[in-house]
Amino acid sequence: MIEITHATAADEADWTRLWGAYVRFYKSHVPDGVTRATWRRILDPEHIFRCYIARDPAQGGRAAGFALHWPHPSSWCAVGDMYLEDLYVDPDARGQGVGRALIETIIEAAKAEKYDRVYWMTEISNKTARTLYDKLARDDNHIRYRIEF
Repeated sequence: MIEITHATAADEADWTRLWGAYVRFYKSHVPDGVTRATWRRILDPEHIFRCYIARDPAQGGRAAGFALHWPHPSSWCAVGDMYLEDLYVDPDARGQGVGRALIETIIEAAKAEKYDRVYWMTEISNKTARTLYDKLARDDNHIRYRIEF
């Protein structure tokens, strides 16, 4: 059984390890200062960021994944959305229900808080993740465009 908890200060090393692997998975780079700022925001109870950590008791309780998400208002629904921005599962833990458990935990939290929807995105080429996502939801035929400054 996968254990899902809110991230705490004690999770910093695990989250940082998983975050680094996640960034490398997407062949990207996030400056150390941004990583530290993200972690501070996760721990700040006044900040909108929320993060779940997944642990596998069969692996000695080692962190197996994380999900960074937050709620926001929407002009398309009455209350708002829960957006799952970052989801990562350690390669050694994939296929064991970690990603599903993280997403289902976010869905249940969003329902309990009366949000209208949960949504997320992934790269079109991320076939492994899309295999899971296609079991949990349908894509909504939208493509993201972004301008970076």
